[in-house]
Amino acid sequence: MKFLVGEMTMANPVRPPETSPETKSDLCDRFVALNESLLRKGVRLDELRSVAKCLDEPSETCGHSTLGLWAITPLVAVIFVIVVSDSSYYFDGMMKSALSVKCVLPNNYVFWEATRPVMDCRICSNLTGIKVVDNLTRSDFKPFAYSYQPILVKGAAADWPAMEAFDYDFFKKLYEAIPEAYRSVDEDCQFLNFKSNFTSLQEVFSMPADRVRNSVDTHPWYIGWSNCHPEVLKEMRKYYKKPHFLPEDAEHSHIEFVFMGYQQGAFMHLDYISRLMWQAQLKGHKVWRLTPTPECESVCSSISFTVSPGDILLLDTRQWYHDTYILDREFSITVSSEYG
Repeated sequence: MKFLVGEMTMANPVRPPETSPETKSDLCDRFVALNESLLRKGVRLDELRSVAKCLDEPSETCGHSTLGLWAITPLVAVIFVIVVSDSSYYFDGMMKSALSVKCVLPNNYVFWEATRPVMDCRICSNLTGIKVVDNLTRSDFKPFAYSYQPILVKGAAADWPAMEAFDYDFFKKLYEAIPEAYRSVDEDCQFLNFKSNFTSLQEVFSMPADRVRNSVDTHPWYIGWSNCHPEVLKEMRKYYKKPHFLPEDAEHSHIEFVFMGYQQGAFMHLDYISRLMWQAQLKGHKVWRLTPTPECESVCSSISFTVSPGDILLLDTRQWYHDTYILDREFSITVSSEYG
C-alpha cells in the first residue's frame, strides 16, 4: 500500500458507488477527527503499527490477536467506509494483485501516525515561543540552521517579485499555458484539498469567479500542491529565489509547494517529508498553532504565532503537529520547500 501516491493492486475489482466531492471531503474530516480522538483516548502506537503492517503485508501471523484493535475501536468502521465508498479503492479478499488505481484522498493520517519516528522531546522542552529575528545573513543564521527550533525571519522575502506577481490568476494562466502541467500534479506530484471539496488543481482553476474572491454566500477554500513540472518550476523561480540565509552547502528539494486560499487553512497534522521546511508568506496573514506529539505533551508546550507578508518561517513540520488559519477575508498565498 502506498498511501501518499495511493496505489493498490487487486484482482477482479468491483467498483463501489461513486461519491460526491462533498462526501469525500466529509469522510476525510471524520477520518482525521477519529485519528486525533484515538490518540487522545490512549490507543497505543504499537497497536496502530501492527494494524498498518498487516494491511501492508498480509500474512498468517496477522490473526485475531494482532487485529484485535479492529474489533474494539471504531477505526475499522471508518476505514471501511472511506476505503469502500471512495471510487479510488477496491477490495477483493486480502488485497491481491492486478489493478492499479490512484487515491482521491491525498493523505492517510492514521497509518502515517502509526509509523512515524518518536519525537525527541529535547527539541521542544525549553521552548515557550517561536524565535523571531529580523532579516539576517547566512553567518547569523548558521547557529540555528539545523537546531529544529521554529524560527520566523521577518521581511526575508519582502523584495521578491513574487510578492506582487503571485496570485490565483498567475497560476491559472501558468498551468493553462504549459502542456501536461495539470497532469504532472495528478500523476507525479501531489494535490492537497484540505477541507475544500476540490479533487484536482484543474478543478480549482475552474471555479466560479465569485468563489475565487470568497464572496458572501460562497464556501471558503484553501488548497495546496507540489510542483515538479520543470517548465512550471522554471517560470515560478523567475519571481523568487531560495532564502539567502540558508546554508550554502544545504541540500534543497527539487519540488516546491504552493498553498493558497481563505480562512480554513490546514487541519492539525504532521508532514511526512525528508527535510526541514521553509515557507515564504507572500500574501495575507497566516496564524500557525504548533502542538507537540503525544509522547512530549508532558514536557512541551503548544505555541501560536502569526506570519505576515514578506516573512519566512523555518519549521520542522515532521516533529510538530501544526494547523493554520487565514485571517478573515484575507487571501493567503505561500511558497514552500525543503532543505537539509
